[in-house]
Amino acid sequence: MISAAGYLQPAHLAAALDELARAPRTLIAGGTDVYPACVGSAPPALLDISLLPEMRGIEWITGGTVLRIGACTTWSELVRKPLPAYVHALTQAAREVGGMQIQNRATIGGNLCNASPAADGVPPLLALDAHVEVASTRGTRHLPIDAFVLANRRTALAADELLTAVEIPARSPNAVSCFLKLGHRRYLVISIVMVAAVLDYDAGDRVSYCGLGVGACSAAARRVRTLELGLLGTARAEVPERARALLDRGALDVLAPIDDVRATRDYRLDAARGLVLRALSELAEPARR
Repeated sequence: MISAAGYLQPAHLAAALDELARAPRTLIAGGTDVYPACVGSAPPALLDISLLPEMRGIEWITGGTVLRIGACTTWSELVRKPLPAYVHALTQAAREVGGMQIQNRATIGGNLCNASPAADGVPPLLALDAHVEVASTRGTRHLPIDAFVLANRRTALAADELLTAVEIPARSPNAVSCFLKLGHRRYLVISIVMVAAVLDYDAGDRVSYCGLGVGACSAAARRVRTLELGLLGTARAEVPERARALLDRGALDVLAPIDDVRATRDYRLDAARGLVLRALSELAEPARR
């Protein structure tokens, strides 16, 4: 355990949980969100979890049916890891998290715990039906992403808990995904709208799973479950037409965008519709099979 005034760096998860059980502390892994928030003010009491071996790495568990990503895994590590096509949306999002320096430091767990409505990692994890693993001295629990990220800067994490991992269920070899982001420029930009989509197909080339996540259009990124359920059983070639019909019936009513300096509410809704159709059309192309 490395200790200094207001700073602790435990070597193992158990020690970190013991410290959190004693008193709340500000967690730090990559530091890309914590340090900017400290400008002009005294730094908080920090618990540095960046060296915890239990919270790093990417591996298949439970007989290859779940992809486990340690919460302290960086976006650069995620990009470098060979992963199946259905996880492509997450690796695409990883390349959009700031510049290379940020990607080398920022972690997937930090992105979730910061809980920005425009967090690039949240829509693909929603679309992938991912869960988080949360630990404390009281035990471990698992939550779906939309039950963990609750609103702007608000999560379900208790003061004595750590987000230790993200777990993604496996899909068939037919599954594909993509991530689309709209901003005022191509790189190093906060999103106006983000869309992540995952489609899996059965042996008859019909949709057996659909996941859709939209970010920067609500207090927290949202799944579009009306579209997800409405596309089940749809033939690949009919996916764009079916999606358009569902959107015309108000499938995006779950979103609640605001007017701000980046875009108006109406622009965001129109952009979200366009990105959803574009993503689903890409994933319906026969060449992606």
